[in-house]
Amino acid sequence: MLELLLDTFLVLFVVIDPIGLAPMFAALAHGESDSWRRRMAVRGTALAALVLVVFALLGDSLLAALNIGLPAFRIAGGVLLLLLAIDMVFARHSGVRAPTLREQVEAEHKKDISVFPLAIPLIAGPGAITTVLLTAGGRHESLAATGALLAMLGVVLGLALVSLLLSARIVRLLGETGANVVSRVLGIVLAALAVQFMLDGLQASFASARVPMLA
Repeated sequence: MLELLLDTFLVLFVVIDPIGLAPMFAALAHGESDSWRRRMAVRGTALAALVLVVFALLGDSLLAALNIGLPAFRIAGGVLLLLLAIDMVFARHSGVRAPTLREQVEAEHKKDISVFPLAIPLIAGPGAITTVLLTAGGRHESLAATGALLAMLGVVLGLALVSLLLSARIVRLLGETGANVVSRVLGIVLAALAVQFMLDGLQASFASARVPMLA
């Protein structure tokens, strides 16, 4: 059980990257009051939590409704997470990890950034949603596994909220370079996890393909 908790925490922490959220939120909230920052941070984290919990609980049903097998989603999700890992390693901010340039310009003129771009895509982006679906996939028959996923999701989102609330201090302490170094290290770990997801998907696909042949 402890190993399951640690594995789930590691995957979610690497993908959501609470430390990496700080400089992006600080840039979006530049010049705003402390009360506004706190309000946006709390609301954005709560909305992201709602999105991720829904996907964690209903992800299997969604894939079944779309007639998408879990092995196929593992392969596709692994590719997406690998692209995210490449962005992290090279400290690039693409549409996979952060708002695009046009989206960021739009966000700078909005008074409420809690939904966009904070909740989506900064916290509950494509990478986080994919990871939750992959982690929850096929585990709903186990209450312990589902509980571990939701518990670790709560812990990581709690760390993300703390990072947002302390974003100004984190930026002063680490600077842009320090935050990028942390993201690069986490990106290397995420790349390995992404490849493992793809290998698991391929292995499950080959196994399911052999069963009809044997029958």
